[in-house]
Order: sequence, then C-alpha cells, then structure tokens
Amino acid sequence: AHTLICFSCSDASSNWACLKPVKCGENENHCVTTYVGVGVGGKSGQSISKGCSPICPSAGINLGIAAASVYCCDSFLCNISGSSGLRASSTLLALGILVSLFYVLRARE
Repeated sequence: AHTLICFSCSDASSNWACLKPVKCGENENHCVTTYVGVGVGGKSGQSISKGCSPICPSAGINLGIAAASVYCCDSFLCNISGSSGLRASSTLLALGILVSLFYVLRARE
C-alpha cells in the first residue's frame, strides 16, 4: 500500500508557510486545506491550515466580507493551492466548519 504525502501547516497567514510535506497515517487517504479569510475596508486577514484526513469534506461560503472553504483531494501533494473556488451552500458550510474545527484541534495536539 502506498502512503499519501500532503502539504501541512496550521493557522498560517500565507500559502508560502504551507509547503512542508508530511507523510499521512495509514487511515488518512485525503489531503485537506481549510481557508478562512476576512476583509473589512483596507484591512484583511486569512488563515490557512493543511494536512492529512481520513474523510473528504468539501465546502465553502463567500459572504462578501468573509469567506471560508474546505477543500480535499487524494493524490501526492495535491493540496498545494491556498484556496480553491468558493462554493456557497449552508449545509456544506456547517459540515465544513465542523471538519475544520476537528482538523485544527487535532493538528494542535
């Protein structure tokens, strides 16, 4: 069985800080990228987290001043991008937020 390799980072402000490859665990068959961006007036900020995951969520929402997305893929170093196209869906957003929280909490252990 081959081992998946994904890019990994936690709460980075730039995609340049998210280019560290990590070997995924036996049950982690997906690379995940979570992105949160906020912008008001001339000020904006973003947070990017990447890593391995046993499940494959994909969700996103764009509210104009704030955007959030969860993107997953399942090939070698496939999560190189900082954010994918944002797709608005309240059901998928709820799932995305839950998975993002799970991933962020897991990554900080």
